[in-house]
Amino acid sequence: MNTFFMTAGITTLVICSIHCWFGGRYIAEPLLRARDIHEVPKYTNYYCWHLVTLSLIAMAAAFIWAALSPEAIELAVLALALSITYCLWNLALILWKKQSFRSMPQWSLFFVSSLLGVIGFSV
Repeated sequence: MNTFFMTAGITTLVICSIHCWFGGRYIAEPLLRARDIHEVPKYTNYYCWHLVTLSLIAMAAAFIWAALSPEAIELAVLALALSITYCLWNLALILWKKQSFRSMPQWSLFFVSSLLGVIGFSV
């Protein structure tokens, strides 16, 4: 078993839990309560919220599957590519839109899962 892929998968499940619990409370719920946003963009954003949830579950499953089955290494490649891309996009968005790193810390979570995935490929 590749313990680094397994840890990356568990880390991604933690990210998903944070996304659902805190993000749901502080981002999704206020979005749904907003009265000044037209229903189509509001529910499109809410739909995308759930796509992220599903994406995180799939990433975690891919890392864990690759950890348990070395012949499924392509799943780890996909999960790692997504994790790195999510980390970099968050950093780019923070810089581009002049946001604070403290208010948008998602990059740091994906950095951890990305690092674990990279190490998993080196063992």
